[in-house]
Amino acid sequence: MNKLIYHGHSFVELHLKGKKILIDPFISGNPLCDITSDKAECDYIVLTHGHGDHIGDTADIAGRFDAQVIATFELAEYFAKLGASVHHMNLGGSHSFPFGNLKLTIAHHSSSTPDGIYAGDPAGVVIDSGGTVIYHAGDTALFYDMKLIGEMHKINYALLPIGDNFTMGIDDAVKAAEFLNADTVVPVHYNTFDVIRADEAEFARKIESIGRKCRVLKPGESLEL
Repeated sequence: MNKLIYHGHSFVELHLKGKKILIDPFISGNPLCDITSDKAECDYIVLTHGHGDHIGDTADIAGRFDAQVIATFELAEYFAKLGASVHHMNLGGSHSFPFGNLKLTIAHHSSSTPDGIYAGDPAGVVIDSGGTVIYHAGDTALFYDMKLIGEMHKINYALLPIGDNFTMGIDDAVKAAEFLNADTVVPVHYNTFDVIRADEAEFARKIESIGRKCRVLKPGESLEL
């Protein structure tokens, strides 16, 4: 069964075609996360950028499961030097994996590792798994090319940051959902810390007012894809 599990912040677990994929597995230091690092398991780890609240426990998990780390070139190189199996990508590129086709999109943010190493451009991720399309925007501001992403991909699920300050806030994320024309929107990157507090109920109301579905997931909750 294909499913999406939300683990708090921007950490999402996907089960697609019998494979487990973790996106931005921020566990240690994440007060909202419902699991501990030793309970996380996967075949692949997808990273949107290098900030500590996104690469999180990647090195530990990848080492334990020999999971392949998929990221932009510089960030993949960073983990290759730590001994991880990696797949280098860059913005606009796509590649077919056993779980589906993965494409990296632009994101307007920044990217460096916790130890200050430049980690390339930040990215969003589009995964097409047997016709089910998931878009994880990563950390980003609103940008007009989201409309182009929505035109080129029939997005079933869009995961959008709503916490403001470092990323889009609620109103910009609603406009992003409109541009993307996604069937269902899931808010991420909010309430982990005081500076990114957001009212998910307000976001849900505004998404529904533009004729879209919103699924607010608590850490540990899942939805079937």
